Amino acid sequence: MDADTPVFAIAVAAELAGMHPQTLRQYDRIGLVVPGRTTGGSRRYSTRNIEQLREVAQLSSEGMSLPAIARLLDLEDENRMLRRQVSSLEAALRAERENRPGVRVFAAGSAGVVPVPTGRRIRRSTEIVLWNPRSRD
Repeated sequence: MDADTPVFAIAVAAELAGMHPQTLRQYDRIGLVVPGRTTGGSRRYSTRNIEQLREVAQLSSEGMSLPAIARLLDLEDENRMLRRQVSSLEAALRAERENRPGVRVFAAGSAGVVPVPTGRRIRRSTEIVLWNPRSRD
């Protein structure tokens, strides 16, 4: 079970958030904190929803308007999604680097163009030119 798994009925969620169940219904109607639904249509709140409800209560008590709170929650959701995406891309990049052979280096000289194995040092002379291909993005 993760933070987004909807498990709490509205009465339990209201108690955990320190709110009246009618307040949770109102927040759902205006799209502020939207819980999951069972197949029968009952609201089910996740631990993340409970955290959001507590945050709404705190921000509201500090004088922030409900539209401003809604925007803040949307930005937090977007930030969370982008962080997951960055982590996924970083993992894919790590995997790509692990599966790809080392940087390709070529030596050109009187014998023609030949690849130089990674880690091998070559003697520099006037007839050897090194080339390291780079992407042109």
